[in-house]
Amino acid sequence: MTTETEQTLRHPGNMHPTAFTQAQLEWLPWLPPLPEAELTERHFAGLVDAARAKSPYFRLLARDPDILGARTRTDKDIFYNPEAGLPRAERELSAAAASRYNGCIYCASVHARFASHFSHRTDDVQRLLDEGVKAELGERWNAIVEASVALSSTPSTFDGTHIDNLRAQGLDDLAIADVVHGAAFFNWANRLMLSLGEPQENAPAS
Repeated sequence: MTTETEQTLRHPGNMHPTAFTQAQLEWLPWLPPLPEAELTERHFAGLVDAARAKSPYFRLLARDPDILGARTRTDKDIFYNPEAGLPRAERELSAAAASRYNGCIYCASVHARFASHFSHRTDDVQRLLDEGVKAELGERWNAIVEASVALSSTPSTFDGTHIDNLRAQGLDDLAIADVVHGAAFFNWANRLMLSLGEPQENAPAS
């Protein structure tokens, strides 16, 4: 007998994006998320942010609310903690670079958009999406992207050279840790999103 969580959802009419973009995308799950009406206090504790109950991705992860809670608190600490470290724009850049390298169109769109918003360097962020992780973005951003990609490719290829390059661009220990954490977190998150569902282009307004 097939249970609800063993069902595979199919989306034959999906308008799957074919290029990296800063546009807002949707995400379609391949397994059934929990219905929003069935979320309990424990599920909301795992979501941390109640607004995430609107997201099918987070409602799917909420099937294991304790793990989701740990994941969400880690996410928020890496990207929202204002106590020293990298500026928010460059934390988002590390996530966008990892996502671009890993081929996660949905994650790249989200974090490229944030990187543009906080840096006001929309053209440079778009160049990363269009040209890939070898795009010329200036020495500081190049060093952040290069370190993020090394971690994404094979973690052991991230070495003292990357640390030296980041230090040469003015990053201290906490800022370097933010590069590492942002890229490492999205190496995990990209693989999760790529294995659990697919991106969807928003339908044009009528």
